[in-house]
Amino acid sequence: MNANARFTHMKDGTQEDWAIIAADFSAYARQLPTRIAAHLKLLEGDFGGFPVDRLTHSLQTATRAWRDGRDEEYVVCALLHDIGDTLGSYNHPDIAAAILKPFVSAENLWMVEKHGIFQGYYFFHHLGMDRHLREQFSDHPQYQATIEFCAKYDAAAFDPAYDTLPLSFFEPMMARLFAQPKHSIYKAAMEEYSSV
Repeated sequence: MNANARFTHMKDGTQEDWAIIAADFSAYARQLPTRIAAHLKLLEGDFGGFPVDRLTHSLQTATRAWRDGRDEEYVVCALLHDIGDTLGSYNHPDIAAAILKPFVSAENLWMVEKHGIFQGYYFFHHLGMDRHLREQFSDHPQYQATIEFCAKYDAAAFDPAYDTLPLSFFEPMMARLFAQPKHSIYKAAMEEYSSV
């Protein structure tokens, strides 16, 4: 049986309590790629009116990026860019960005976070919206890279006949990317518990 902290209010927590919590957290954090893969599988069968389901779209976006020679971090960003569709119907890029934030570069994070506005170039005008909303970011260093992500990978990933790689192909990449955060207030504190 696992030990548990003994406090009922955090103000009463001891170093021993927090060592227990930190060790459990570390073990739980190592399972993050498995939980993310399980959540991606929730997108299977959800077409939302599109020619392919949301999982196929995500896999196809990542497949196209991989085949174009992008690095693993970029490919995982491509894979997860729409993972928020199930819970963030009105802000799905924010969900993906929140998951990726501790693990990716500022450049890739910005691309994921803003891709919804940039992708709108292809359809906002059909919904009575301004397709040029992305222009508000025209001076941003990631402006062109985000246009490229949408044009080459995201907007092109709705082809039912495309030879899309399976999720299992990308799982080792996710395991490597999510093995250790690059940016987290807990990074240094948790390193001593990462091997527990």
